Amino acid sequence: MTYIYYKTNTWSGRPQVSEETINLWKFLSQKKNWRITQLPNGFYQTECKHVNGSWTDVTRRETIEGAEAAIDGSIDHYVKKLDFLDGPKVVKTFEEDGE
Repeated sequence: MTYIYYKTNTWSGRPQVSEETINLWKFLSQKKNWRITQLPNGFYQTECKHVNGSWTDVTRRETIEGAEAAIDGSIDHYVKKLDFLDGPKVVKTFEEDGE
């Protein structure tokens, strides 16, 4: 089982994300819930732990460095999702010209 989440939503306000999804994102944003295993063909497989303790394969990489980078990228992805639960962030505001 691979964690792939593609969904399109339209809303005018805070996104409506279930508590179960939020808890999953929090769980997957912790590196202790990930591991790397080496496969018989020499590739490295990244795996994430389920809340129940079982492991699921996510990606395969040629090097251990590539596998760790994939895990770090996944963690960053879930951290960003958690950061935006309160809605979009203001990145720039403009003052009136006074005309």
